[in-house]
Amino acid sequence: MSQPLRFSGVMPANLLPFTADLAIDEAAYRRHLRALADTRGVTGIVANGHAAEVSSLSHEERRRALAITTDEVAGACPVIAGVYSDGTAEAVELALDAKRAGAAGVLVFPPTLFMWGAQAKPDMVWRHFSEIAARADLPIVVFEYPPASGIGYAPETLARLAKIPQVAAVKDWSNEIVAFERNLQALRATGRPVAMLSAFTMSLMATFLLGADGAISGMGSVTADLQAELFEACQKGDLDGARRINARLDPLVKVFYAPPFVDMHNRMKEALVLLGRIPAAHVRPPLTPVSPAEREAIRRALVAAGFEVRPE
Repeated sequence: MSQPLRFSGVMPANLLPFTADLAIDEAAYRRHLRALADTRGVTGIVANGHAAEVSSLSHEERRRALAITTDEVAGACPVIAGVYSDGTAEAVELALDAKRAGAAGVLVFPPTLFMWGAQAKPDMVWRHFSEIAARADLPIVVFEYPPASGIGYAPETLARLAKIPQVAAVKDWSNEIVAFERNLQALRATGRPVAMLSAFTMSLMATFLLGADGAISGMGSVTADLQAELFEACQKGDLDGARRINARLDPLVKVFYAPPFVDMHNRMKEALVLLGRIPAAHVRPPLTPVSPAEREAIRRALVAAGFEVRPE
């Protein structure tokens, strides 16, 4: 691989509709993907991420979901495939699956094993990414978790990973603006063309103004148009316009990311149902459906954000 692809702009992490028996609803999924790809300002789509309930998908279902994605949006925008695994060997295999499917790159999640002290052993992190890069040889997006999770990487570790030629971007979900800025500064100091993609959806405008190159966001499955407009306004220095768009996003940010955090993507599915974009909001266990009261709160937030909600 001579030069890594430079990612930028708004890249939604798609939700994954299921049928009542919890199989992948391919027809609904294809409509969802097409709507995202046709949204002005969308520069890529992330498949098999948190928003797609990747932890509940079998290896074969991940292959199938990715194949549907690359087939449906072929030529419209790049597809980034999530690599969610606790082992390096399986991560390599998932990355090779992505390469065979025609993905433009992979989003590599940190193994949960790292929470047991990998922050003190950055060579573990280096080895994991180096093996994926060497054996799959396609652009890599490093997924940065919140420092409090125990599996977030230190700025120095991110800077070291940026030396791997295949590393093209960092998806920063540090969820703490000081950590985000330090990570951004560490990446910029390397001098390598590694993009900083914000996943700090609860404070997206702040990260755009600090200099993020774009965003990867599950909430983008609902609000890709507004996120793209926000990014464009920040890029232009139109602060008044950015504030207006940010104010529209605010009620949805509050309802989607309210405690418990684990329900964020369940709520986004309910929003897509209320907007008439998918037929049902089925989620796989151990996730559970939202309550009627919460569904009504989501409806009110959509209306407050200026969306046209489907009548009951």
